Amino acid sequence: MRFPNQRLAQLFDALKNETLPQDELARRFAVSTRTVRTDITALNALLQEHGAQFVLNRGAGYQLKISDVQRFNVLQQQTRAPLRVPRTSHDRIRYLLVRFLTAAYSLKLENLAEEWFVSRATLQNDMADVRDWLGRYQLSIESKPHHGMKLFGSEVALIQIEQEQPDSPLIVPESLENGLLDTLQPLLQSSFTQHNIRLSDEGERYLRFYCAVAIRRINEGYPLSDPQAEEIGDDVRESAQTLIHALRPLIAKPISPAEESWLRVNIAARRIQDIAPSAINADDADALVDYLLSFINTHYYYNLQNDPQLRADLLTHIKTMITRVRYQIHIPNPLLSNIKQHYPMAYDVTLAAVSSWGKYSPYTISENEIGFLVLHIGVGLERHYDVGYQRRPQVLLVCDSGNSTLRMIEAMLMRNYPQLQVTQCLSQREYEARQRIEEDFVISTTRLSEKEKPVVVVAPFPTEFQLEQIGKLVLVDRTRPYMLEKFFDARHFRIIDEPMTQSALFRLLCHQLEAEGVVDDAFYASVEEREAIVSTMLGEGIALPHSLGLMAKKTVVYTVLAPQGIPWGDDTAYVIFLLAISKNEYEEAMAIYDLFVTFMRERAMTRLRDSSDFACFKTVALDCLSRL
Repeated sequence: MRFPNQRLAQLFDALKNETLPQDELARRFAVSTRTVRTDITALNALLQEHGAQFVLNRGAGYQLKISDVQRFNVLQQQTRAPLRVPRTSHDRIRYLLVRFLTAAYSLKLENLAEEWFVSRATLQNDMADVRDWLGRYQLSIESKPHHGMKLFGSEVALIQIEQEQPDSPLIVPESLENGLLDTLQPLLQSSFTQHNIRLSDEGERYLRFYCAVAIRRINEGYPLSDPQAEEIGDDVRESAQTLIHALRPLIAKPISPAEESWLRVNIAARRIQDIAPSAINADDADALVDYLLSFINTHYYYNLQNDPQLRADLLTHIKTMITRVRYQIHIPNPLLSNIKQHYPMAYDVTLAAVSSWGKYSPYTISENEIGFLVLHIGVGLERHYDVGYQRRPQVLLVCDSGNSTLRMIEAMLMRNYPQLQVTQCLSQREYEARQRIEEDFVISTTRLSEKEKPVVVVAPFPTEFQLEQIGKLVLVDRTRPYMLEKFFDARHFRIIDEPMTQSALFRLLCHQLEAEGVVDDAFYASVEEREAIVSTMLGEGIALPHSLGLMAKKTVVYTVLAPQGIPWGDDTAYVIFLLAISKNEYEEAMAIYDLFVTFMRERAMTRLRDSSDFACFKTVALDCLSRL
């Protein structure tokens, strides 16, 4: 089935997984409710011959009703066929990407221009966007006179593209044999099950795609020739051997030892450890966990060193993380921006600890890897420093995105619905194997068949609508207007309506705080050092500069409104909150961060920026908080 426009395709995907009302759909797609109704009518016309319709249930929303399961299953198995001749600049750029990513030879723009019925000059203009897009994945295009252009870079970039854009037809339709990914699925599952190798659905998808790319590469005469000498466990080695044996019928040429060695590395980098911390033989992982927890305790006064669950989670994640870092295996973290916004306090604490450890380590920990660590640290902080909850309803959590994401979702549910008791966490496969569900209801990140108990589908970071569906009567009161009264005041409020650099702003604010005795002279240098590590831009034009560690003598939030904007790395900040947090009030720092997250969720930057004075700013801030 081909959709007339991208919005219809996105609307179809959204309503396949959950029931949504008109208002929520209008918010998600930034259209009117009238447009939503028009799009639903168009979708139903397309779905009529496929045995399904979207029906409006009063009080609930649009729900998918399947009248012919067989015809609808056929639709589900089909891939959306891309247009064969691109007509717009957007389509041409996509098709150029496909050609460069899948061609084993040089390409000439003259040939493509003739094939697509456009001028060479038109394609030359499109190539600027193509080069920019490929540059994000460290891929480059080299041109040779009379030969054409060819793409150079690591094949890991192909897997990264496929992971970050799984719905994009940039690779699979033209680069892999039709049905190869489906053929590989049972082969991988059998090999991993036989040798007790546990993977998340995302990890298994990665390895399927890795094997598919390797099969094409070997068959075309480009085998790897650089074997790794290091062994990574007997179970991984035996699993790789079993898988290599299963792949031989699909490969027309011999499989080199280097191919098997790299397959072992990738399995080890993606597996989920299920053993107890005492059984993990990884000195580097133990040392890193000890250092991180000790640094957090020393500099931020959060004692997480006696949390066995956190230590186990960090050990199992860091063991595979070190393997990835050692072999420069990059994994995307599609939730990184959400992690920064939803766990800003945990992000800063973890970033400071990892950056300090990095000074004594040969490894460079990427921001994506730090994001995964933040989820574990954030869970530990909430477990020990946000207590007093009652737990009543029992819920089963189904998540196939890995251990860190599962812990993050569990923590978010506990934060929003402290009455909930998560009795068990299962994968989709484990859930489907169950005959019945004992819990009151199920919360899942993917659509499931109901087993006499209701199933609530949520995103990794649930929307407000999804949170309301889980339990309108158990919502946590997150309004904290007293935080504004305690830590915000007119003396530490400033409007800067003139050009100013970031460093000049830091110097101006820090010198005032130093003169007032709030901080000492080391605070300014620490703020500059923190900003140099990773930008403190929270998003939506809101920035949260602060020091490394708790260096203030009392907690103060210095609010700056900059209508003209202040350059902030690659972005521009319009609302800046300089945080000076003292060790005596560190527990309340989480609540301060919650205020900024609320401003983000309410998209309040423009209203805050346009405030004429502190009283106006405070009114806007209180209005945002009252919506929770």
